[in-house]
Order: sequence, then structure tokens, then C-alpha cells
Amino acid sequence: MTNATIAVLNELIETSRDGEKGFRKAAEDTKSAELRALFTKDAQRCAEGARELQSLVQQLGGDPDEGGSVTGALHRGWVSIKETVTSRDDEAILDEVERGEDYAKKAYGKALEQNLPANVQAVVQRQYQGVLTNHDAVKAQRQRFRSVQR
Repeated sequence: MTNATIAVLNELIETSRDGEKGFRKAAEDTKSAELRALFTKDAQRCAEGARELQSLVQQLGGDPDEGGSVTGALHRGWVSIKETVTSRDDEAILDEVERGEDYAKKAYGKALEQNLPANVQAVVQRQYQGVLTNHDAVKAQRQRFRSVQR
């Protein structure tokens, strides 16, 4: 069970690192000071979550993941390609960020379906609640942005 738990945690570390990188990129690209502050805060939250998960992996005797995932790298690559052919307006950035948060919701939901030790389950559940809150905040910003634009 320990190896399986470490594998689950390392997947979530990758997800958190991908989120951190995605939010930092979004903060760089947005023209809105409000969105820049939101994305910067969210990047910090992802980094803190990854560190907490890495600590759990170390407590279990494993080697924590240090980078992001191949999927995340491909996603970031897709965003870079998209930038060369379309303007990076705030609506497009919010769409992309929400898509990333959808991925995080799915990853945490899958992790919570696993048979994790109680202390690990508690951390994953708490972080999942943060992902849900964050997703809803991004979605609300996107909807607000769209209503202002129309």
C-alpha cells in the first residue's frame, strides 16, 4: 500500500506543479491586475500544496516528484503554440485556466477513490476542496468577464 500511496501522491505533486506553472504563465499573460493577483495567489497555493505532498511522500519513505508531468508539459506547449496564432486576451486565458482546473479536479477525485491512509486522505481531501474553490473562483471570473464584454 505504501508504494501505491506514494504513486498517487506523486501524481498529485505533478498536477500541483503543472498548476503552479500554468497559473504563473497566466499571471504573466493577463492584462488585468485583478486576474494577475488571483493567478499569482493560485500559483503560490499550488506550490504550497506540492510541498505538502512531497513531505508526505518523504514521510512514507519515497522519493517525491520534483517536476511536472508530460501531459502538463504538452498542455503548456499547446498554450505556447496557441499564443503564436491567437491573441492572448483575458477571456482565452480564463478559459485555459479553467480547463487546467478541470484536470486538477479529475486528478484529485481519482486520488480520493484510492485506499489511502487516513492522514494522507485528510490532506488530499483538504487540497481537493481548495481545487474546487479555486475552480469556482476562476469560473466566476470567466463568467463575469464574458458578461462585461457583451
